[in-house]
Amino acid sequence: MKHFITILLVLITTAAGARDFKVYGPQGGIAMDITLPKGFDPETGKCPMVILMHGIFSSGNIVPMPALARELADAGIASIRFDFGGHWRSEGEMQHMTIGNEIADALAMWEYAKSLPYVSGIALLGHSQGGVVASMTAGILESRGEKPAGLVLIAPGSVIQDACRNGRFFGAEFNPADPPEYVKCFGVMKLGREYILTTQELDIYGTAKAYTGPVRLIHGSKDSIVPMSCSEKFVETYGDRAELIVVDGENHMITRKKKKTVALSVEFFRELFSASH
Repeated sequence: MKHFITILLVLITTAAGARDFKVYGPQGGIAMDITLPKGFDPETGKCPMVILMHGIFSSGNIVPMPALARELADAGIASIRFDFGGHWRSEGEMQHMTIGNEIADALAMWEYAKSLPYVSGIALLGHSQGGVVASMTAGILESRGEKPAGLVLIAPGSVIQDACRNGRFFGAEFNPADPPEYVKCFGVMKLGREYILTTQELDIYGTAKAYTGPVRLIHGSKDSIVPMSCSEKFVETYGDRAELIVVDGENHMITRKKKKTVALSVEFFRELFSASH
């Protein structure tokens, strides 16, 4: 937890700076980074791509996203990592973050990835709250007739629903039936009333279940933020098309066994895209 708070404080003191945005969500421009395989020529070649989704209050520039992008590139797979609306480099305010808005961001990123002429297939990966968003986005896409090639969920944080229903969220306490305009998590991060109320009503697993492709869940045995039961519930939801791998000693922030967690993610996508060719 101290490590996470340190990262937050570093980000808070980092100026975002002006950016040129190519993708827009409900809160405005979405900052992103595309990582291509070394030596790959997007003018003439084709390669698969993974859309990487970070957790609550986090960023595409925080562990494990940069490491995932590098290792995917080494495996011949492109990636897009981005900051959800209201997070760090993207436009908007943290207080106006909702899961619905983040799903809209993810769908906008999907459309952008589809528009890239060099992309031969698209898969999704989400960590923590990003895992909830990725799972629901995959279900929504399939219900529309657009099926991601595969899905990796790292410690998917469906516990956010219990937190909002119980009135306790990262140190903030509130009346779940009538929360204030916002509460402060960790004493600094604003969590808005709309996030709290809408998260209580999410059909997380029902929406996720619509996705029928292959799923790999990865969860650290020392995760003190998202309980293992969240990943187990996703496995129950997906059935035999999903597998759960427990990384011994890994924590929620992916700082103890990062190489192992990243390797398991990349292995899934390497095998997935190899089999599709």
